[in-house]
Amino acid sequence: MNELVVTVDTSTPAGSVALNRGDELLGEVLLHLRGTHTDRILNSLNWLLAEANLKLSDVQAFGVVVGPGSFTGLRVGIATVKGLAYAGSVPVVGVSSLETLAMQCPAAAFPVCAMIDARKSEVYSTVFDCQTDEPVALTCEQVLPPQVLLDRMKGDHLFIGSGATLYADLIRQHLGLRAHFVPWAMNPPRASGAAVIVLSRLRAGLVRTAHEIVPRYIRASEAEIMLASKNAAQSR
Repeated sequence: MNELVVTVDTSTPAGSVALNRGDELLGEVLLHLRGTHTDRILNSLNWLLAEANLKLSDVQAFGVVVGPGSFTGLRVGIATVKGLAYAGSVPVVGVSSLETLAMQCPAAAFPVCAMIDARKSEVYSTVFDCQTDEPVALTCEQVLPPQVLLDRMKGDHLFIGSGATLYADLIRQHLGLRAHFVPWAMNPPRASGAAVIVLSRLRAGLVRTAHEIVPRYIRASEAEIMLASKNAAQSR
């Protein structure tokens, strides 16, 4: 089977788009620059299709990273994919941003701790076993202070992601020689990593319609927090 698939990741500032035909990666654009993903995603997709001498109507499925991550970034990526999938009436596969990061650590000797900076002195994190074809989650997706996460860890771990970079000193302080880090160039998530999972789920029939794909924020938005505080104050 040679399904033509486009996968989009806007969960972090390092936005990326990947194009694959079956098990062959035709191309990928990764940009970790200032600004929004709004224009870059479509521009990157159009460039990839043009370079591959393909049209948008040739795409048979879309993959999209649904979170956790930047609220604004997730909305941009998911809205873009929804629009494209609706237009072509093609299925969509959602993938976790943390799972996407873990895909970059195949056959890792230690549990892989994927960490994304969640701001407010917290991280999004999941620990994975990466010794199989696809990462197997050993913990649930969570958002918490990095110190709390590290206090729960025993044994060696391999760290990846923006959270691992931001809190590297704290990680070393807690785990010492039991802390291992990927090379710096591997810390941004890549749509091509998500694409591997997308293709596997597509072939297994684990797809959604564009309408069914929603962001996975984990943490409440600022607006939701403010509304909850307002309601609590009014109920006193």
